[in-house]
Amino acid sequence: MTQQAEKSTIVLFSGELDKAIAAFIIANGAAAYEQEVTIFFTFWGLNALRKDQQVPVKKGLLEKMFGWMMPRGAGKLPLSKMNFLGAGPKMIKHVMKKHNALSLPELIELAREQGVKLVACTMTMDLLGLKQEELIDGIEYAGVAAYLGDATEAKVNLFI
Repeated sequence: MTQQAEKSTIVLFSGELDKAIAAFIIANGAAAYEQEVTIFFTFWGLNALRKDQQVPVKKGLLEKMFGWMMPRGAGKLPLSKMNFLGAGPKMIKHVMKKHNALSLPELIELAREQGVKLVACTMTMDLLGLKQEELIDGIEYAGVAAYLGDATEAKVNLFI
């Protein structure tokens, strides 16, 4: 009889750099311990999955405005505290590099390599006018029912 892997889920609701880094550090740690991990990205957390470059897609005015106001990609997220007009993220990135800590884009890539399931909330994508073409490759798309299915089987469920 084989033992099933333990499962963990994380809802990444925040679009702030420090919270996204924390979510990916936890996810990568759990994956390193051979847990099945799902990160469900909703609302501002979806910004961590946006591609850095603008992708030409057809959008209405309100959808274009959301796209213009939201940070584009993991490298552009603000800090939750001490953002200081963008100086805070630069400082924390410098400190992380100095201490040989992985950047958020590197943590995302490591999570993908370890098989962490990255799921973009389709309902939120519709609300914010985000298209699949605007998000990084290799992620899944699902609604809350899919997240709840994973969360029901998980021992650890986090909301960040």
